[in-house]
Amino acid sequence: DILGVNSAKYDYFPLLIKLIDAKGDLSVQVHPTDEYALRVEGEYGKTEMWYILDCDEGASLYYGFKNEITLEEYERAIRENTLTDLLRSVKVKRGDVFFIPAGTVHAIGKGIVICEVQQNSNTTYRVYDYGRRDKDGNTRQLHIEKALEVSSLCPAEAAPDIAADSDALLCDCNYFRVERRRIIGKGELRVTADSFVSLIVTEGEGELKYKDVSIGFVKGDSIFIPAQSSEMEIVGDCTVIDSRVN
Repeated sequence: DILGVNSAKYDYFPLLIKLIDAKGDLSVQVHPTDEYALRVEGEYGKTEMWYILDCDEGASLYYGFKNEITLEEYERAIRENTLTDLLRSVKVKRGDVFFIPAGTVHAIGKGIVICEVQQNSNTTYRVYDYGRRDKDGNTRQLHIEKALEVSSLCPAEAAPDIAADSDALLCDCNYFRVERRRIIGKGELRVTADSFVSLIVTEGEGELKYKDVSIGFVKGDSIFIPAQSSEMEIVGDCTVIDSRVN
């Protein structure tokens, strides 16, 4: 009941929300669709969204391909360790948003901190890992055959241009809806029986108020609000990421 009506179709908690601080370049990956993942892995696929919380100057990530390619070109680039030559490298700044539907080849670059909202799935196919080896000289496992079956070989959709420091709809897909709320003074927070609400505080501090209850929060805090029909209030000077199940 606390997850809401929209979560009834899932047999486990439907969203996974992460804060990722990339100290180095993360591996190039791809995730399958629900149809493929349920058939092959026995769980749902993974569509996700990245919100850039902070980054080093000049930091970049990989987001789909530069141009449409063939399956043969994709496989050859993986085998010859030239895959990154085909990928679209995007320089990032704070507040940027990237929607990554299942099938999009992607990688987070060094020096980027993101808030990631995604389907709750463990299915990840590693395509390229820069030839890195562990202390025993072993490379990490790649999942090339499966990646070839699920990857979209077209350029990814351009990232939206979102104004800084304002309310904004970051993502609205089949699985989740994510908004950025900028609160100066106070703002209303409407909660419905459709979904729980996850609040991630990315800047500032404040209080969440409902009837005679007040919960204080600061940057970095995470607040879970059960599904219900309620009008709440956020008081303070803060920015929060509001995530719900569609």
